[in-house]
Amino acid sequence: MSTSTSTKPMREQVEEYINNLQDQIVLAFEKLDPNAPPFKRDSWVRAQGGTGCSCVFAAPPNDGAVSQHESVLEKAGINISIVHGRLPPSAIRQMRADHNSMPLPDRPDGLPFFAAGISLVVHPRNPHAPTVHANYRYFEITEPESPDADDVTDEKEKSPQEVLAWWFGGGSDLTPSYLYEEDAVHFHSTLQRACDQHGPQLYPTFKKWCDEYFYIPHRQETRGIGGLFFDDLNSGTHVRLPATLPNSDVLVKRPSTPEDIFTFVRALGDAFVPSYLPILSIRHNLPYTPHQRRWQLIRRGRYVEFNLVYDRGTKFGLMTPGARIESILMSLPETARWEYMSELGEEGTEEGRLMAVLREPREWV
Repeated sequence: MSTSTSTKPMREQVEEYINNLQDQIVLAFEKLDPNAPPFKRDSWVRAQGGTGCSCVFAAPPNDGAVSQHESVLEKAGINISIVHGRLPPSAIRQMRADHNSMPLPDRPDGLPFFAAGISLVVHPRNPHAPTVHANYRYFEITEPESPDADDVTDEKEKSPQEVLAWWFGGGSDLTPSYLYEEDAVHFHSTLQRACDQHGPQLYPTFKKWCDEYFYIPHRQETRGIGGLFFDDLNSGTHVRLPATLPNSDVLVKRPSTPEDIFTFVRALGDAFVPSYLPILSIRHNLPYTPHQRRWQLIRRGRYVEFNLVYDRGTKFGLMTPGARIESILMSLPETARWEYMSELGEEGTEEGRLMAVLREPREWV
């Protein structure tokens, strides 16, 4: 993929891309299951500044009637948001803790921000089909406008605000209830190919980061079998991406300009459908038992635990003024289960095979 050469501001390039990517992904799922209800498309406006579109699938409620069709998906959300406004001091403090490589100044009135991104979570119905998550985002923090700016009525005549910090972040990860090693290899291989054209250290570095990020400390296990996770990717030095090889002055290739990083993020976004849809196409038709459904719901309980207790994006979203709560919580499954001292997942069982890799993450490629 060639580097972006657009003269548009990065804000506009990201907005255009995530709108197109959302359409492509939604259409791919609707094509896979044409007899299911279409995704609900909900465009919205944020009172404090910005817009978005939530594309949500929810299986029709079971009212006791005989269903003509069992949908492939049980619940899914593929959402984009392009928002701006002012971060309150509490949100800045949280952001400073999460992004300590980019110190932000204290401002009693907060700081202006711009954020654009796509976030998706897909929970299939079949226990053999894995849940998938992906998120790609761009963030800017700027200096507040000068008081004189209020006297300028034409937006085109206003001076651009000084950007204090900007970065890209994102990733994609797979959360199966039952382990199919060939699915794990396919998912990770697809992401690796998207990374390798932009630098040899990107996939192994971001794969390791993903295993660390999606860890549930109180369970001592990861949420799933990983993928990629990265944050704070900008033109500055990055604590996880050394500029040179160990004990050498040889530079290590990595995207460093805004254009190069955006091209890298686009490569990952474009890799989502080929990384996941082939897996879902195979697994959604497999027969399953009530026992397997029970295990799936227990694993979804773990998904809920991570998202509500540890996920930075969920916590930040809930702290942002004017937050769209329904969109933030769309990641949660429709149904989950908690059992006291469940016997499922013991060594020597199919469930135990999954637990082994959740406790000791593996290299899949």
